Amino acid sequence: MPMFRGVSQLTLDEKGRLVIPARYRDALFGAEKKLVITADPHRCLLIYSQPVWEPIQNKLMALSSFDERIRALQRLLVGYADDVTPDNAGRVLLSPALRQYAQLDRRAVLVGQGTRFELWDETLWQSQMTQAIRFSHDDLPPALEHFSL
Repeated sequence: MPMFRGVSQLTLDEKGRLVIPARYRDALFGAEKKLVITADPHRCLLIYSQPVWEPIQNKLMALSSFDERIRALQRLLVGYADDVTPDNAGRVLLSPALRQYAQLDRRAVLVGQGTRFELWDETLWQSQMTQAIRFSHDDLPPALEHFSL
């Protein structure tokens, strides 16, 4: 399974297309050349290869929709999920609904997150990074208590 990492500055064209960097294409597109792009609760987009996305969707939809929090997450992740086929130039078309949700206009940031990518509006990404470097040692989650780099 591919592991994506790194940050890439990208530009959306006037039609809302985004060029996926060449170094990621083979692993991300796979043999089927199918992607799934969906909304994330943090106002970015998540980009998965279709084979990686399918088990996630199946697990999510197997959860009880009687719990309103689960139902809201199902609506967001599955409701916004868009099957996308890249063109021969490695471009993917972001739907107007997804662009509006993530406030994507022109400048974007693609962030590798293991088996998926996050796609952020550049300004929102900078805001996230400002918050990320502000935490103090007292604010660390318990899971990071003994973690070291």
